[in-house]
Amino acid sequence: MKSTGNHIYATLMLFTGIMLAVLGLIIGQLFPIYMSRFNAEDERHTKHAIEQTTKQWDISVEERKALITAVVRDDEQERVEKVAKQIIITVFIVLVGGYLFTMFVSRKIIMKYTEPVDAAIKMAQELSKGNYRARTYEDEFNANLPLSNTLNMLARSLQDLTTTRKVEDERLKTLIENMGSSLMMIDREGNITIVNRVFLERFSLEIADVQDKVFRTIGLPETVTAFIDHVFLTEMPYRKQIQVTHGTETRHHEAYGAPVIGDHGRWLGVVIVLHDITDLIRLEQVRKDFVANVSHELRTPITSIKGFSETLLDGAYKDEAMLLSFLEIIYKESNRLQMLVQDLLELSKIEQQNYAITLMPTSMREIVIQGAELTAQRLEDKNMAFNVEIDHDVMVSGDANRLMQVVTNLITNAINYSPENTVVTIRLKEDETYGILEIEDQGIGIEEKEIPRLFERFYRVDRARSRNSGGTGLGLAIVKHFVEAHHGKIAVKSEVGKGTNMIVAIPKSS
Repeated sequence: MKSTGNHIYATLMLFTGIMLAVLGLIIGQLFPIYMSRFNAEDERHTKHAIEQTTKQWDISVEERKALITAVVRDDEQERVEKVAKQIIITVFIVLVGGYLFTMFVSRKIIMKYTEPVDAAIKMAQELSKGNYRARTYEDEFNANLPLSNTLNMLARSLQDLTTTRKVEDERLKTLIENMGSSLMMIDREGNITIVNRVFLERFSLEIADVQDKVFRTIGLPETVTAFIDHVFLTEMPYRKQIQVTHGTETRHHEAYGAPVIGDHGRWLGVVIVLHDITDLIRLEQVRKDFVANVSHELRTPITSIKGFSETLLDGAYKDEAMLLSFLEIIYKESNRLQMLVQDLLELSKIEQQNYAITLMPTSMREIVIQGAELTAQRLEDKNMAFNVEIDHDVMVSGDANRLMQVVTNLITNAINYSPENTVVTIRLKEDETYGILEIEDQGIGIEEKEIPRLFERFYRVDRARSRNSGGTGLGLAIVKHFVEAHHGKIAVKSEVGKGTNMIVAIPKSS
């Protein structure tokens, strides 16, 4: 694109050229007229001189001089013509030189004023394309300095505004993508405009499957579609707990929907947020189960103690055999009640956030041997045997007393849930990171679906048998907390009818 200065300069050149052409034309027309007059006068004098020459014998001395003057007219005409040509050439040179000089000076003057304008136009074009880094040169001697300053200020403002908007957009995008809830925005026609990563992962979708698609066509669960329809119909905020089944998995969600209103009160669509509360529902159920289990576990021994005490008070104490039997039952239930309270207190303490244990190098071999000795009598009562497999000692970073509780609890469980005349195998080994303890029995085993709940408080696979074994239902929950307090891991491998293998991994001492 030609600049404004070039346009003006070309126009000025054309105008000046026309003026010079007109001037040249005028001179060209006037010069022949002047020469014709000069020639006519010259011819008149020449004719008169010739006539006088034929009568030369009659002329006076003065007339003879005039005749001589007429004769030399030819030389004078040649000289005049020569001078005229020189004048024409001089005028032409002056005109051309003046024209060129005028063009040079004019171009300088024009460019001084038009170049900043061209730069401003070019900058404005760049701004219209979104290039807010464009600037014009600010020259203090430039007559258009205010224009340049204003445009540069505008560009800086647009750049700052764009940068701020990009930062805000990036923050919003990061917030949406990293929020823990599923988010979806739908326009007033029902087309999905925004979804986040959690939403796509929750329903196993790709962005191409949902972007700008009608929400009813992407295969959402019926409960979600019905919730969205309700928000569309009412155009009011709506909150509800819904169950969402996707594939074989059913999860609980706190669903919230609200209309999106523009700056001028125009209804733009709806936003839907699905917050997964499955874990909260499960924890609430665990809490309810815990309260119910504690109540039940406390009620059983208390009821037994109260019942047998009332029987004795009613006169049964007079029968010595009955008295002794009832007192043994009361003593047994009292011990069970005491164990339950102790386990509850222990569990409450280790579940506190500030609970900590003292870690120091500890011999796992000594822990295993002491644990086996403490449970040996119970093993003999069921005519069972230990099979201890320890190749070498393993030093772990742990609390000896807490590790002893872990080992004795696991061995006791293995004995309680195994039939008579079976073997409990204890293995001690290690890998690069952990000391690994395995306690394997030949008992009744555990179904695979029961294993994830095995470490819940008061959870029992066989409630009747567990209660008869004398346990409180809190042992494995305590074991799990102790292992995790050591930064360790615990796992279960079991097969119904063949036995269970409890595997504990404790970090080795450095």
